[in-house]
Order: sequence, then C-alpha cells, then structure tokens
Amino acid sequence: MTDAARAAVAEGMARWANPSSPHAEGRAARRALEDARAAIASAYGWRREILLTSGASESIAIAMQRSMAPAKIVSAVEHDAVMRHTGPGVAMMPVAADGRIDPVALAGLLSPDRPTLVAVQWANSETGVRQPIAEIAQVVHDAGGLVFVDAAQMPAGADPEVAAHADFVALSAHKRGGPPGIGALLVRDFATLLPTGGQERGYRPGTENLPAALGYAAALAEPEPFARWRVLRDSLDGAICAAGGEVVLADSPRHPAIASYRMPGIASAAQLIQFDSAGFAVSAGSACASGTLKPSHVLTAIGLDDPARGEVVRVSFGRATTAGEVDGFASAWSSVARRGRIRAA
Repeated sequence: MTDAARAAVAEGMARWANPSSPHAEGRAARRALEDARAAIASAYGWRREILLTSGASESIAIAMQRSMAPAKIVSAVEHDAVMRHTGPGVAMMPVAADGRIDPVALAGLLSPDRPTLVAVQWANSETGVRQPIAEIAQVVHDAGGLVFVDAAQMPAGADPEVAAHADFVALSAHKRGGPPGIGALLVRDFATLLPTGGQERGYRPGTENLPAALGYAAALAEPEPFARWRVLRDSLDGAICAAGGEVVLADSPRHPAIASYRMPGIASAAQLIQFDSAGFAVSAGSACASGTLKPSHVLTAIGLDDPARGEVVRVSFGRATTAGEVDGFASAWSSVARRGRIRAA
C-alpha cells in the first residue's frame, strides 16, 4: 500500500459512520464515499456507472452471473476468477500463438440472434500479454454483444480504449497500491445488469466500506511508474536470455511490470524455493492459484507443453521495485540456473 492509501484508510476509520444512515455522521460519510467513488471513476476515465465491490473477484462474479447477455464467451487465458464461471453455455475462445485473441476468429463465434458477453482480460496476470481491446469490442458490438474486461492488472489511465469500448470493467485496489478488500465494477449501462437490491444503487447489498474506498482513491491519485517498469523489464529480459533462459511470449505486447521466464531443466517449484531463500518473492502461475502448484492453464493455452510449462516462474514489479533489486534477481536467476546445470551434468 502507498503511504497516502494507508493514511486515507486511517482517516476513514477515524470518521467511520454508516454511509446509508440518515443522521449527520451518516450523511458526512455518504459525501466522502461519493467523492471517493467519483475520484476512482475519474482516474480510469470512466463517465458512466461504478459499483464499489470487495475486489476484482466479486466484480467478475457480478458481471459473469448477472449480465443480461444470454450467451458467454471467455478467452482460454482468463484468470481463475473468470474460469470459475465457465460451464454449460459458456464457450472457450482459443488464443493465437502470440497469446492474444484473434478478433476475426472471435467474429465467427458471434451471432446477432444471440447476444453474447465476451470476457477478456486487459493483460494476463502470468505472461503480461495485453489483448487488443478496441478490435475485440468492435466485432462484439457489431454482433450486438457486450464486452467485459478484467482490468485488475491495469494502472489507472494506462489505456483509454478500455473506457471507450468496454461495457463492464473489473478493478482491484490492492493491485494499484490501495488496500485489500475493495475493488470496483465499471458499468456502462445498468440496464445490462440484473439488480439484486440493497446498497450500491441496488446492485450489491452490504454496508459500504468507506475506509477502503478512501484508500483506493488515494492510491489512484499517485501515478504508477510505467516508463520505469519498462526499462526494468527490458533489463531483466536481456539478463535472463543472456543466462540461457527464455522469455515467454517476448514478442507480444506486454504489461511492463509482468513477465514469465522459463529456466530449462529446472522445475518451477525448485526455483521458487531457491528464490525465496535468496529473498525474492516470485510465483508459478497466477498469485491467486500458485499455492496449488497445479499446471498453468495459461501456459497450456499458449502452446507450452511438458516439461516447458513446468519450468516457468512469474515475475512482477511494484511501485517501489528498484534497479538494484532487479539486478539482484537476475544474478540469483543465473546462480540457480548454473547450479541446476551442474547437477544435471
């Protein structure tokens, strides 16, 4: 969390009152909540509706379960939080060799006679590969469908195409330096979403989390270091390739703070143990599912087979990541790879 987010959460706790209460303290809390809501929407360039949720997973569940589109298509590389909502009537859209959806192929799955919700991520949480949101939205809207973008990995203001073309957008505060336990669902038109009653305009029951909303808004007020991340990621890509490693989907458009690297001959689990011992927190697969050590469906979808997909770790940068830390990780990576080659010889 950023310092500003921590301070805002503390302020919210100090002034806590139920924003739905009619008394003076409740009305003051409501004003603060609505100011935070407006600040969050503005940070993403969103001028329509916004629901505050408990995080991206809940935002995803609301969009997937309650959109008015009777059919659904999800890409084969979506986050587990989206994959939980696949089942009868949900079609899977393969990705091309570059990890991206082919809009032309997607158009072939759509029919104006059956409005479809198409779920697509802004950037993959494992490989960092970004999807062509504007092109996807064009073919979906031409067929009378709706576009749902999982933008949990997207910094505020990073891509105006999302605000311009998406019908639903799932967001997460803790990915952006805000507190855990809050996110948002951006909604272009409430008429496309089934209400349930309660708070949040009748679309999400439960007492509103004012302290977390203030923290989220405060975090978004501080721009994220996109340009610096790109320099760091390019440096790490080069160092790992020089040490005999492979960058997964290196030639695809990628988030500058997310990458996956393969260390040939060394299992991901063995790498994680050694990196953890060296003081580096990385993962295999998405962070939400990596504890299971199950094979990554993302790596399978982009065509990696055994043993390659079992030799990949996922690395990401935060706001405070330094060049020295990246250099240190590159050195640790080289050491782990070297020890593995010696053992294998």
